[in-house]
Amino acid sequence: MATTPLSSDVDVTTARAMIASNPDVLLVDVRTPGEFDSAHIDGAINLPLDQIGSRLRRIVADAGGTMVLICQSGNRAGQAREKLCGAGLADAVVLNGGMNAWIAAGAPVVRGKQKWSLERQVRLVAGGIVLTSIVADLWLPGARFVGAFVGGGLVFASLTDTCAMGMMLARLPYNRGRDVNVDEAMACIRRPARSRA
Repeated sequence: MATTPLSSDVDVTTARAMIASNPDVLLVDVRTPGEFDSAHIDGAINLPLDQIGSRLRRIVADAGGTMVLICQSGNRAGQAREKLCGAGLADAVVLNGGMNAWIAAGAPVVRGKQKWSLERQVRLVAGGIVLTSIVADLWLPGARFVGAFVGGGLVFASLTDTCAMGMMLARLPYNRGRDVNVDEAMACIRRPARSRA
């Protein structure tokens, strides 16, 4: 039976204190490789959200110590936490506000080639589709319904805290960046458990 920790998220100050006081705290960044390469916390492991589901049992079995889950704003990390806690990992917390909060607090980051976050890409694509459908409706009656469909999808995404458009955009080459070596990431997740033995 899965257990839930007392607190499901931590703020930047608490996360930094946890990292400083305990070298076994695991920082797992669930963003796309492109987002991770753009800016990430030093020592973080990149394990994209779409890779977690198929490896739940292994992550739960191998993880040792507290796992801080990170994404851009906290939503994807929250989804990862739900999956992990549902599979029995009680020591997973979400960095409240994600990388946005980390950077806003002036905390150190490792920077690479800058790319747009997935959330920003979703806003651009959704807004572009709605605007185009409204303009196209001047010549193609009924085109506005495409915009209504996208608007309905955004409402659904908000209510369910999922985003089909974001999941599709995450698969684009722009967001894939380098290939994530999932086996290497999994080996890093096992490391703290071994260090205690």
